[in-house]
Order: sequence, then C-alpha cells, then structure tokens
Amino acid sequence: MHTYQHVSLMPVSAEALYAWHASPGAFLRLAPPWETMADISRQGALEDGAETRFTIRKGPLGVRWVARHDQHVADRQFRDVQVAGPFSVWRHTHRFVPVGPGESRLEDSLEVEAPGGPVATWLGGSFLNATLSRMFQFRHRRTRDDLARHARYAAVGRRRILVSGASGLVGQALVAFLQGGGHDVVRLVRRAPGPGEIHWDPEKGEIRDSDLEGFDAVIHLAGEGIAEGRWTAARKARILQSRVDGTRLLATAIARLDRKPEAFISASAIGFYGDRGDEGLDESAAAGQGFLADVCRAWEAETAPAGEAGVRVVNLRIGIVLTPQGGALARMLPPFQLGAGGPVGSGRQYMSWIALDDLLGAIQHVLFTPSLRGPVNATAPEPARSSEFARVLGHVLHRPAILPLPEPAVWLMLGEMGRALLLEGARVLPTKLQQSGFQFLCPTLEEALRHEIGLVPAEAA
Repeated sequence: MHTYQHVSLMPVSAEALYAWHASPGAFLRLAPPWETMADISRQGALEDGAETRFTIRKGPLGVRWVARHDQHVADRQFRDVQVAGPFSVWRHTHRFVPVGPGESRLEDSLEVEAPGGPVATWLGGSFLNATLSRMFQFRHRRTRDDLARHARYAAVGRRRILVSGASGLVGQALVAFLQGGGHDVVRLVRRAPGPGEIHWDPEKGEIRDSDLEGFDAVIHLAGEGIAEGRWTAARKARILQSRVDGTRLLATAIARLDRKPEAFISASAIGFYGDRGDEGLDESAAAGQGFLADVCRAWEAETAPAGEAGVRVVNLRIGIVLTPQGGALARMLPPFQLGAGGPVGSGRQYMSWIALDDLLGAIQHVLFTPSLRGPVNATAPEPARSSEFARVLGHVLHRPAILPLPEPAVWLMLGEMGRALLLEGARVLPTKLQQSGFQFLCPTLEEALRHEIGLVPAEAA
C-alpha cells in the first residue's frame, strides 16, 4: 500500500474550508486541468453515502470512476473511497483542522494500491508519488487562491447569477468558481432545462421574461466557436449571428424586466482591435479592421438596450485563454511535448493572453466592482510575441521550441481563420482592470503556463 499526505495552511476558518469543499462546483475546481474529465455527476454533498461519478479520458479511451463518501464529520472531515475505477485501492481522507481565527489546515491523506497489487505499487512508487505531488500541489494552490478571491468580496453576500454559455470551456469553470463563492448560479440552456437551468432559443428569439426576473447579474458567454473549423461563408455567418442574435435577445429582455439585474456582463474579444502590430491598446483604442473586428463591433452594439434601461453593462474583451482543457494551449501542447513546437509565421505578432483562473477572477472582479462599465480588456499585463510564447512554453516543458510553422502552411491548413488567429496579433493591455485594483494570480507568461499545466516548482506552490 502506498501512502501520501499533503498539508497546507488556508486563509479561512475550518468551517469555511469545509463549506467550499461542499459546494456543487468544488469537484470541478479541484480536477487538474491537464486531466480530461467528462460525464461528471454528484449525488449528495459530503455526507456518508454521497457519490461522485466521472470518466477520465486518455485520447479515445475512458476510465469510469465512482467514489463513495464515508467517515463524515461535519465541518471537519470526510473520506472518499473508490468503489469502481483504475486503482485496486483508493482511500482519500480530507481533514479541515482549526488553527486560529480565520485560519485552518487542509490535510489530504491517501492510501493507494495500483493495479497489479502491492508489487506493482512498490515498483511504481516514485512515479505515483510524483504524480500525486503534482496533483495535490495544484489542488491546494487553487483552493487557497479561490478562497482568497471569494474573501475579498465576502461583504457582497450571496448573489443570484444567470450564465449563458455555461457548457463551454469558460462557462463550466465560471459556474463552478462562483458556486464555490456561495452564489446561486443558474444556467441558460438551449435544450430542455433541468434543475438550476432556464431555457432559451436565440435562433428562434425565444426567452420568457418571467424566467429572468430576480437575478442580480447576467453573464453572457454564449456564441459559436471561432476556431472550430475553416471560415466558410456559412460558418462566418453563424459566428456573427450567434453573437448578435443571442446578445440582442438577452439585452432587450433585460430592458423589459420590472426588477432588472444590477449588471449585464457580455463577452466580447480582443479581435475588436484587429491586427495592430506593436501598438499598445487600452480600452480607449478604436476598433480595427477585418472579420473579427466587425463581429465584435456588432456584438457589443447589441448590449445597448440593457444599458439604455439603466443596467450597468460591461463588454469584456477576452484575450487568448490559456488552459490545457481547450483553446490555443490545448492545441499547442502535443507538438511542443514532442519537441516539434515553435513560433508561428514571423513570430513577431503579439499574443494577448490570460490564464483561465485569472479570467474567472476578472469576471468576478467586474461583477462586484460597480465603477467598471463599457469595454474592459481581459488580458494579462504582459502580452508576448509568438516567438517569445514558443520559447517560454518550450522552457516550461523542457523541450526545444525551434521548429516554426511557416505562414504558407498556416494558409494551407486553416485559410482565413489561420491568418486572423495565428498570423495577426494585437498588444492589448488590461488598463481598466489594473486601475480598479484587480490582482492577477499569473501576471507573467511563465507563471500562467506553469500554473495551468501543473508544473509549478515545489517551493513556489
């Protein structure tokens, strides 16, 4: 049997630490982003007999895992035991130990036996220990960071928040993050709604005003993915219409409400600025040229009815979101891990990026900072050229990053989409976020990549 323990101090009481773990989004927040998990379901909270079920995917393969809770002590402890999954034995005890006023100790203790029994466990002990250390360093760091961020806005109290695009990459993470802060989060969905969900159909213009009454804020993230395939005329039309139609429907419905939300935060993108070379761009910069700039301009304009009705509207211009779960970084990791990565095109174009956890924090900050309205750039303070991005990613992965992807190859593989997303760039700066006091967890590219991939040195974790 292999045993492992990880202990960290947390900046909240043991009761608050327990409550965070009991929140509906805690499991997703604790899941390492470099692992692909799907079909997550949870029955109960932390009490004895509660179960969590999920699938871990490795390429086309998937392993089903079922964990059942026991040894529950309210505010102090619970244990999850694997009843189906990849290990012969997995018993994980979580303890929340009071230390002093507003401080506690998180203790994670594991008993693990690998498939194949004690011999296999002993032979793989070093690898297993390294894997667990990487995972629990990440889990404790994210727990501490989330708790600290929620503590900054504790005076705001519990809010009822509606989120569209909740099944997307950012939306899933945002819902889990806000639930960890104790908020009541409701998803706006196109399919038949379940518990905690409301139906809408942007294409048909269907939404019931009565369903929108009583929300303190609406966060609108829905829209057709821009990097899911080549930009045919039909696909470009869907990209535009999905943003324009959905935003118009929500904004006009909000404007009609008797009790309007305090804030309407609508996603936009740094594509608003177009291809701008080395020019530093804050929120006062004019729109650029090209398809994405046109989409963003039209997208943001559709929020006007909510603003005219007195609702605080924020157009969040989101940069390249860094997470191994999807988007640009997920596509870049496989070739870089094989030592076949490098800069794209000339390598001089800027990539204005933001770590996923900082994007969630930025949305929270905008949500609870009444002075912020209009365009807000959601990017890290240090944009990087493509060549620098490749160099830092190679350094973090301990791989060479010298094989460029030539411009003709980008054109051949991706066409207009490749040019707009990979060969063009803009140096976008988060001026409003910084001036309003937002604190980045990952202000530098290396910090962001290490955090999101789970390669933070032990002494910095």
